[in-house]
Amino acid sequence: MRARPLTRRRLLASTAASLAAAGSAVGAGASALVLTPRQSRGPFYPAEYPLDQDNDLVHVEGRSVPAQGEVVVVHGRVLDERGRPAVHSRVEIWQCDVNGRYHHPRDRRNAPLDENFQGWGRFETASDGRYWFRTIRPVPYPGRAPHIHFAVSGPDFEPLVTQMYVDGAPENERDRLFRSIRDPRQRESVLVRFAADSDLGGVPAGAFDIVLRNA
Repeated sequence: MRARPLTRRRLLASTAASLAAAGSAVGAGASALVLTPRQSRGPFYPAEYPLDQDNDLVHVEGRSVPAQGEVVVVHGRVLDERGRPAVHSRVEIWQCDVNGRYHHPRDRRNAPLDENFQGWGRFETASDGRYWFRTIRPVPYPGRAPHIHFAVSGPDFEPLVTQMYVDGAPENERDRLFRSIRDPRQRESVLVRFAADSDLGGVPAGAFDIVLRNA
C-alpha cells in the first residue's frame, strides 16, 4: 500500500494525539520531573538567520529539492519544573546537514554543504506548551555524537540551551559533552528514540520534552 503523503494537518494531528497521552502522565507525576540539563551552545549557532525561518528544515522556501538525509519529526512539550506548560515560549533548533556541515562561516570542514537544508528553525509554543519540527535525523561528525541543539526562551523561566541525542547511537559513549551529564536521570532525559509513525506515513518521530527551571 502506498503511504499517504506527510502533510502539516496530519503532522499536527499525530503529535497532538501522542502529546495528549504524555501530558496526562506529566500532570500526574510533576514532582518527578527532571530538569533538562544545560549544554554548550557550540560554535555554530547561526551567524545570520536564514530567510526561511519556520519549523520545517527539510524544505527551504524557493527551492524545489528537499534536504538530503532521513526525514524525521521531533516533537514535545516545554514545561516548567512543576509540570505546567511554558506558554508562548520560543524554541530554536540547529544542526549539521547530512554531510556533517553547519550553515556557518566558521565551519570549514572539507565536506559538501547541502544548500537545501535550512539548518536552523524556530517555533512558538501555544497554550499547551507543544512544539514540533520536521528535520533530518542527526548524524555524527568528527568528535561528536549525532545531536540537535535546542535553545528555549520565554518570560517566566530561565533561558535554556541544551542538546538532544539519539538513543542507541554508538558515538554517545565517546562524546565528551554527553558524558559530562553526571546525573543519570538527566542523561536519559536528552536521549530520544525515533520510531516510524503510521499517522505520518511511516516517517520516524521522536518525543523530547524540555523541563525548565522557573525564574
